[in-house]
Amino acid sequence: MISPSDIRRARILIVDDEPVNVQLLEFLLKTSGYENVSSTTDPREVAALHLQHRYDLIILDLQMPHMDGFQVMEALTPLERESWLPVLVVTAEPDKKLAALQAGARDFIGKPFDTVEVLTRIRNLLEVRLFHKESRDYGTRMERKVRERTAELQRFRGAMDATADAIFLVDAHNMSMIDVSDGACRMLGFSREALLRIDPVALGLAERAQLERHADPVAHGREHDIVETELLRSDGQGAVPVEISWQLQQRGEEEGQAGQTRMLIAVARDISERLHAAERLKHVSNYDSLTGLPNRNLFFQTLRDAIELAQDKSWRIAVLFITLDRFKIVNDSLGPALGDELLRQFSTRLVRGVRLRDTIGRLGGDEFALMLTMTREQGEEDAVAVANEVREALRAPFDLGGQKAVLTASIGIAMYPDDARDPGTLVKYADVAMVRAKEAGRDGYRFFTSGMNVQVLARLDLELALRGAIDGGQFQLHYQPKLDLNTGRISGVEALLRWHRPGFGLVYPAEFVPVMEDTGMVVKVGAWIIDEACRQIAAWNADGVEGVRVAVNVSSRQFVEGDLEGDIRAALARHHVDPGLLELELTESALMSNAEHTIEVLESLKRLGIRIAIDDFGTGYSSLAYLKRFPIDKLKIDIAFVRDITTNPDDAAIALAIISMAHSLHMQVIAEGVESRAQMALLRRHRCDEIQGFHLSRALTAADLGKLVLENRAQPSRPAADDRNVQTLLIVDDDPNVLAALHRLFRRDNYRVLTAGSPAEGFELLALHRVQVILCDQRMPVMSGTEFLSKVKEMYPDTIRIILSGYTGVESVLDSINRGAIYRFYTKPWNDTELRDNVRLAFRQYWLTHGPYDDRKTPRAADAASTDT
Repeated sequence: MISPSDIRRARILIVDDEPVNVQLLEFLLKTSGYENVSSTTDPREVAALHLQHRYDLIILDLQMPHMDGFQVMEALTPLERESWLPVLVVTAEPDKKLAALQAGARDFIGKPFDTVEVLTRIRNLLEVRLFHKESRDYGTRMERKVRERTAELQRFRGAMDATADAIFLVDAHNMSMIDVSDGACRMLGFSREALLRIDPVALGLAERAQLERHADPVAHGREHDIVETELLRSDGQGAVPVEISWQLQQRGEEEGQAGQTRMLIAVARDISERLHAAERLKHVSNYDSLTGLPNRNLFFQTLRDAIELAQDKSWRIAVLFITLDRFKIVNDSLGPALGDELLRQFSTRLVRGVRLRDTIGRLGGDEFALMLTMTREQGEEDAVAVANEVREALRAPFDLGGQKAVLTASIGIAMYPDDARDPGTLVKYADVAMVRAKEAGRDGYRFFTSGMNVQVLARLDLELALRGAIDGGQFQLHYQPKLDLNTGRISGVEALLRWHRPGFGLVYPAEFVPVMEDTGMVVKVGAWIIDEACRQIAAWNADGVEGVRVAVNVSSRQFVEGDLEGDIRAALARHHVDPGLLELELTESALMSNAEHTIEVLESLKRLGIRIAIDDFGTGYSSLAYLKRFPIDKLKIDIAFVRDITTNPDDAAIALAIISMAHSLHMQVIAEGVESRAQMALLRRHRCDEIQGFHLSRALTAADLGKLVLENRAQPSRPAADDRNVQTLLIVDDDPNVLAALHRLFRRDNYRVLTAGSPAEGFELLALHRVQVILCDQRMPVMSGTEFLSKVKEMYPDTIRIILSGYTGVESVLDSINRGAIYRFYTKPWNDTELRDNVRLAFRQYWLTHGPYDDRKTPRAADAASTDT
């Protein structure tokens, strides 16, 4: 509305070339209450003044010099939007009034002035002008607001359509769709028009009562939870799982509307991927990723549920703990990839061979578990049948990338409720039984017994006592000497761990070292052994027992879990010990665990001056490849090849091969487990560098070892004199009378005559002495003469071998002759002259082959080069 004050404040411009007229009109307007009245007598200024002040009314005289009123209006027209000129013309010529209106003037007044008429027309014209201006400004505001609302809607629509979420706008009064986003159309497969026709309840957004609660401002304020539901798809093939959040929007009276408009905004997010991820996570947490079998967690849960059911039904449950024999060897030799493939194939065979109601699980590594549910009437034979089926499933070879592998399984069986009533104990007892099956020779099964549990408890007690032994100072080192076969001097010692367990006395390593390996305590104990060995080296040096190299055994876990290099460096620095006096003995399996890291550590230690030896060589990988890769100084022949080295051609051949190979690779060789003079003599003959064993000494305390070293240095163990050119005859017969007669017969020929009452004694003499001719009886207990000489041929092929026997069956003898095991065959009773002549011919044959008899007292150059000193 236009108020009187608005009219009084209106801006008015008076334009007339007569100052009297201007003064008259100014006086009239100002006395009438108009506050903003200005004037000019120069019409040429009007356009500029109006552009500056935007007058609400211009009172314009038509007759003026320089520029008449029509020209002024023409100049004003471009300045006014919509060509609405706020001009009131003043003229004394009636014929120009119409022309002025046509030129754009809004009204006119005549001269002379009528005061009432002038004021009335001015007021009316101002009201019209102000109404027009207000209407125009309101329209402008409305247009701007429309543009803003349009832009806002476009932004809202763009935001709605840009998001992957589905957005639904629902009228809160009639619960019908107002609008939907493109995301809703994409999610559900409907067109926008189709979605707008669907009832929100039918679509699955919410139940009617829920919609009404969301539309209630009071109730909506209390409901903020995101709701999970499913929305209908267009193809009718199921529904889309979503989570929906609701918002109530109210608009109304504050914007001038009569009432309020309420609209529900529903934002729905597709949670299909999240649900699938949750399912995958659940599957991963319950199933083994390699085999697809239930993992330990799910197997135990299933077993727990089965036990609860068995309690109600009075059923029995058998748990079979299955492990693959020698799987580690296959995995290490063929690689982890083929090892995993073997586990997959084995699990497939397991699944095919069990009943639907039975459960199989992989507990880890090569350990599997099988749960059998049985009625009370069924006995252990059903579990045995399944165990045998598992064993049979392994009979067929596994195809691993073109390589065939045959494995066996060791199985332990525990029964519910006989052995245990909870899953953990039941599986533990089955595991214990499996270990017993493996110890019994593998490829078998064992039922759990209470005695096994006693052994388990004893092991746990041993483990607990070991943990106390580490901190209680109960360990000590004993030292077993090593003898250099070339010099006869003690060249070093091996540090062997001993445990003085309170209440039990001395415990040997075979009883507790496996427990330390399994529990990881070997890392801490191994570091102690290294430090203690360095301390003892320093103590010996201080006591005058200098230059004793100490070998310590190193476990594979010390490479993987400990800081072996750091422990060694710290011990050497702490006790000021020369690194050359420390030697590390590693098993072949320890070398191959994390081989690259092991090589790096060993090379660093080798640069420091520490020597590296391979313990128990020949029982592990025995690969020339790793002998080249690792910085090895010495090979230790395992006791398994030394124990029967004087009587078993195969062991002797293996030992000789190891010695020859090591020397060709510039390594030293030491044989462990040497328990007789014959073993030492044979190893010396084959150029073995060092020996270690009970023949030299048992493991001694540090004090006793120091005394032994000093005694040995004062009087070394000298090798026997060279007897290669001494003509030696070995006679083997179990009859003492025959031995005595033959000894008298051949002594006159100046032979060194050795007599043995059994093949075992004969092997020992062959190891101790260089023998050229052997005369052996055919019929002896334990081993016949041909058998004895056949082995001798493999171990001492240069000897001349003769059978002397009264046994008439000659088939085996002739066969031995044909195979080259026997040189001659003579029968009892013998002719002394003829037998002496034939033995003399045998010696001649030997010297013709291996060197002239006349040179026998002067060793040939080739023989001298190979002589053991």
